[in-house]
Parts: sequence; C-alpha cells; structure tokens
Amino acid sequence: MAIAGGQITLDSTEGMDKISQTQKVTTPYFSDGSTTISTIVSSSLTDTNETYFFGISNSSTPTTEEFNVAFGSTNGYGSLLQPGTKAETEAIYNQYASLLLAPTEVTGGFFISSPGSNSAVASGRDTEIYVMSARRSNMKDRINKGTWTVTFSGSLSDGTDGGKLLLTDDSVNDSPTATPVGDRYNIVSGSGGTVVSESTARNFGFFYPNIGLLVFSAAELSASLPGYSGSLAETVKFGTGSGVMDGFAHATNASDTADRKTALRLVNCLTSGSLSFRDEEDEISAQYFCRIRSGQMNFSNNPTFVSGSLNELRQSTMKGNPSVYITSVQLYNSAGDMVAVGNLSTPLKKNFSSEATIKVELKY
Repeated sequence: MAIAGGQITLDSTEGMDKISQTQKVTTPYFSDGSTTISTIVSSSLTDTNETYFFGISNSSTPTTEEFNVAFGSTNGYGSLLQPGTKAETEAIYNQYASLLLAPTEVTGGFFISSPGSNSAVASGRDTEIYVMSARRSNMKDRINKGTWTVTFSGSLSDGTDGGKLLLTDDSVNDSPTATPVGDRYNIVSGSGGTVVSESTARNFGFFYPNIGLLVFSAAELSASLPGYSGSLAETVKFGTGSGVMDGFAHATNASDTADRKTALRLVNCLTSGSLSFRDEEDEISAQYFCRIRSGQMNFSNNPTFVSGSLNELRQSTMKGNPSVYITSVQLYNSAGDMVAVGNLSTPLKKNFSSEATIKVELKY
C-alpha cells in the first residue's frame, strides 16, 4: 500500500533520474513468422485493382498479402487506355516519382540504370519501373537493410533457361542517398546484404527501407531475364503454360491499348523461397532511478501498522527506527495519474539507517 504523502519527485531530465535508450530489434517479416515465403501465389483482387497492382501471398494464406507489386510507365504502356484519360501505368509512375523523388527531380523521373557498358539504359531516365511495396503491419518501423534477398528466375529470348538473378541492397557500403522519405540504397547483384557486383557496374533499382519500397528498373530486369520473344505481346496469365510468364520484357507499342497485366510478370518470375526479408523496430526503453533517502518511506499505510482512533503505532518496536519493506513502485505523471506499477522480486528492507535506489525500466 502506498504511503500517504510519501511520493518522491523524480527529475525526468535526461541523464538525471531518467536514461533513455533505443535498440533496434529485428524479426522475420512474413505473416507466418518466417523470413521466407514457402510457395508464392498471386493474391485474389478485383479486376479494378489489378489494373494498378497485384498482391503477393503465401499459398497457405492466399488472402493475406505480404507484398504488392505495381508497374509504372511514363508512356502508359501496359494499360487499357481510355479516350481522354491518363493510363493507369502512367499514374503509377508519377505517383511514386512524387513520393520518392525530391521536388526538383519529380518531372525528370527515376534515373536508376548506371550509364556504362553493362547498363540497359544508355542515357536518360528509366521510363518503366516495377515497384514492390511491403505490408505496413509486417515491416513495423522499416525493412531491415542488409539482410534481404529477392531471387528472380526466367528464360532468355531464345527460350533457354536464364538461370537465377539474386538481388539485395548495398547498405554494406554505408553510403545512402538522402530522399524525402529517408535513406535510399541501390539494389544490386548479391544476396543477404553481400554485394557481388556494385551499382557502378549495374544498378537494378532503389531500396527505401523506411517505407518498405523496392523500385526496380524494368529495363535492367528485362535485360537479365527477357523471356521468350514470342510471349512479349501476350497478356500475362498466372498459372498457364510456358511462353507467357517467363520473363520481364513486354510489348512497348504505343498503339497497343490492352491491359497486359505487366506487374504480374514480376510475380511470375518469383519462385518458392525467392523472397527473404526481416522487419526492424525501434524498441525504446526508459530507465527511472527512484532514489529513496534515509528519511523517506519508513512507515506504512497498512491498517495493521497503527491502532486506535489516534492511529498510534501498534508495536513499540516500530517507534524510533522501524523497519519496513518496500514491495512495489508506482510511477505517476504530472497530472497525478498512475502510468506504471512494478513489483519487486523480493521485499526491500528500509529504515532510517538505510537508503535505496530502485531502477524501473519501461519498454515501448
């Protein structure tokens, strides 16, 4: 029982009676508590949603979206164009440009490919992008950088096996680019944060850990895994035969106004275990040091402590220098509301001849 009038005022100035610490905690990203998806399927969406994006789910939980995938094109390719309206893919490109780029860069667009002999874009901006966006409840505060891997597989233009393309971020170099949404890293060849080929040789995209976005250069993906040439003008259909879902290249004909479901090409190039991610969360702890001086907290409000109408001490041994035991600590805010309570593992003996410091740690 708390002692009436026995409250001790704490100095909550940092470094006095309070010390705050922030610790980064990482856990598996996916909804089932794992770091990888066992079997990937496309989430069931309405036809209206599928003109803008597709979902990525685990086959065991197909209604739970783990990521969303969108395709953006400055030319409006891959959309069902309506007279007098902008194409959906153009709207997607402009939306992410406005979100991720500085105001002076928005109209210019994404410059992902590194100019060089290995670049799929000889000069200028990337006019087409694939975007993977994380589920907010899964990523918590951010996607854990330097630990994730995305593995794509597909065919070359002649129909032969194109092998696997493993991608990760280059945060190991500790050279992020500042953006309106936080640090940005390059998406490069490698896995689990280990870089195989630097972005100066070939840059596949941009990674924004704070908002859980991966923006891929469609040109770079198409150059690595174009797919069978006969399927480039096909509308992608999930779960059908070969020749329509084995690569990233697609029709880029301005007169083609069909909805090619281009974003689905990225989903189809993912295989079991091809996504490996961890989330990251800032765990803040505040440690309060409750210092009890020799003249404080030496009595009790317990009814057995006193007797009679004058509340005289019941036991003569409690006079002079009584010994009591502290069993709990309660913290109150400035308005007098109790905000936390903690019980000691063992009672702490206290009298006029002793002092004590009790540390209370709050995590949130």
